[in-house]
Amino acid sequence: MRVIVTEDYQELSHKAAQLLSAQLQKKPESVIGFATGSTPIGMYKELIQSYNRKEIDFSQMSTFNLDEYVGLTREHPQSYYHFMQEQLFSHINVRPEKISFPPGIFSDAEQACQSYEDAMKAAGGVDLQILGIGVNGHIGFNEPDQHFTLYTHIVELAQKTIESNARFFGSEDEVPRSAITMGIKSIMDARSILLLASDRNKAEAVQQIFSGKVDPQVPATVLQLHPDVTLVVDREAASLLKKEFQTGGVSVW
Repeated sequence: MRVIVTEDYQELSHKAAQLLSAQLQKKPESVIGFATGSTPIGMYKELIQSYNRKEIDFSQMSTFNLDEYVGLTREHPQSYYHFMQEQLFSHINVRPEKISFPPGIFSDAEQACQSYEDAMKAAGGVDLQILGIGVNGHIGFNEPDQHFTLYTHIVELAQKTIESNARFFGSEDEVPRSAITMGIKSIMDARSILLLASDRNKAEAVQQIFSGKVDPQVPATVLQLHPDVTLVVDREAASLLKKEFQTGGVSVW
C-alpha cells in the first residue's frame, strides 16, 4: 500500500487527478470505478481542467459508479447519477453509452444487483477504482457489519452516514435510508484502488486501515489485503498515522 500525504486538499486533488490521468494514458480504454461525495470533487475539477487543455482524452474510457441511493431517479438532484453528470461527465468527452450506474429504481432488487455485477464482468473488470472513506470506515456504502457482503447489494444506511450526508439534502429526514452498492469483493476485484481522504474527521478511519486487523466493523480495513492500493490523504487526514507517514511524499506500508 502506497501512502501519499499532501499538504492540503488542493494538492490532494491535483495528485489524484494525475494518477487517474496516468491510468488513462497507459490504457485509454480503462474501466474506471468512480466515487461520489465531497472528497473527489476537487479531483474532478482538475480532470475537467486537464481535458479543456487537451491533455487528456476520455473517449475510450468506460465507467462504473460505486453506488446509488435507493428510491431516487437519475433526474433527482441528489442522485449520484446527477452528481457525476454535474461534477464530471457532462464536462468531458466520455461516451454516454459507456457510463454505468447501479439503478436507484428497480422492481427486482436481486436482479438489479446481479445485472450490475454481470455488466462489470462483461466490461473486463475495473482497472482503477476510486474510493472515499466514511467517518465510520465505510467504503462505497458498505457499512460496518458483522460480516462482509461480497457483491453488489442493497444496504440500510448507518445513522452516521445519514447524518453526514444530510448536508446535501434539505434535512436529515430527506436522506434515503438505503442504497445499492458494490460489495467488498466487487471493490477488491479492481486491479488497482485509489483511496482519497481529507480533513481531520477522517483521521481515525484512515488510521484504522493500518491496524493490521481486517474487521467488517471497519470495512476499509479489507484494503490491507489488496495488492495495489494508493492512499492520497492530506495532513489533516494523516494526523493519526505513524510519523513516517506524515512527512509528505510517498511511503510504502
